Amino acid sequence: MSDNSKKRAINIDNVINAEILAYAIGRRKRAVARVRMYPGIGKIIINGKPLEKYVYFESKVREFLKPLEIAGVKENHDFTVKVSGGGASGQLDAIKHGIARCIAKINDDMKKTMRQHGFLTRDPREKERKKVYRVGARKSPQYSKR
Repeated sequence: MSDNSKKRAINIDNVINAEILAYAIGRRKRAVARVRMYPGIGKIIINGKPLEKYVYFESKVREFLKPLEIAGVKENHDFTVKVSGGGASGQLDAIKHGIARCIAKINDDMKKTMRQHGFLTRDPREKERKKVYRVGARKSPQYSKR
């Protein structure tokens, strides 16, 4: 373990010194997000970085914070997230799925609301595998008459 990763682990521990309220796993495409929910002031830490430094797309940030806004827990809870796999879009959707699952775990009334908005349903769409004698998943090689 390098010195840099040790520092990062210590920083995360210093930011949140409370008991975990809920733990959930969110998934989308190839991305997997492990989300922990704590009582706090609204901090979100993703892979050891604050939300503002991890996410560059403003529209995506608004989209993935929707579960917090609908539940009304944006200012009352802190979240630490470890996300891996997939790309930027898949990771943010996996985080959104994990946050919604955490909220549903601590509040049964919110579970119904999260379900109605579609936050608890895992999006099953994944990349289709390449087949034999095909260019991609479905495209065929160009036909040659002679």
